[in-house]
Amino acid sequence: MTGDRLGPVRPRYGRLLLAVASLSVTGVAVLGGLGVLPVAQAGDAPAPAARLASAEVSTGPAVTQAPTPTATPVVPSAGAAATAPVDDALPADSGQGRRVVFSEGRQRVWLVEDDGTVASTYLVSGSVHDNLDPGEYAVYSRSERAWGIDDSGTMRWFVRFTRGDNAAIGFHDIPVDEGRKVQSVAQLGTPLSHGCIRQRRADAERMWAFAPIGTTVVVTA
Repeated sequence: MTGDRLGPVRPRYGRLLLAVASLSVTGVAVLGGLGVLPVAQAGDAPAPAARLASAEVSTGPAVTQAPTPTATPVVPSAGAAATAPVDDALPADSGQGRRVVFSEGRQRVWLVEDDGTVASTYLVSGSVHDNLDPGEYAVYSRSERAWGIDDSGTMRWFVRFTRGDNAAIGFHDIPVDEGRKVQSVAQLGTPLSHGCIRQRRADAERMWAFAPIGTTVVVTA
């Protein structure tokens, strides 16, 4: 009997590899279903790389061009408000030698020494009436205490240098009527009297010491 001889059997590696791969996939699936191997589930947190990418996309607001700065107006505070300069210069053509100078327009008095040096200057309150003409006068009477006409109050350190229509005109402190001053010190510099020149108490005492009888008084407009 004749027959063919069988050659050597050659294993088919391709099919073996395919079978092994198929078995591996099946095994992984089975083990994953049993909870032996971890399997990614839907909704799991993204990998660190994905999370970082997401963070980089959503970091902060978009950068825009900086606005052009505008000048802010400076508002001065109350304490920085400029004050008007004090006009305390001795009036021109106000006499010579030792004298008292009174400016009706500036409501100010100067006590001037023999050499022309101003010993003191201060604000006063003259008359609201036009009862005193500019010119040169002299102190003729003095009283440490006096009473106003028509019981208009009491005053001290009265230095008289001329006479008005109804009474003497001179320098004295702010009168007191019924226990109250008839004006405030802050109001000095404004005409408020009815004939005389009102002074702060300390200035009235200064005038009293400076101007004995015979002292020249110069009144300017």
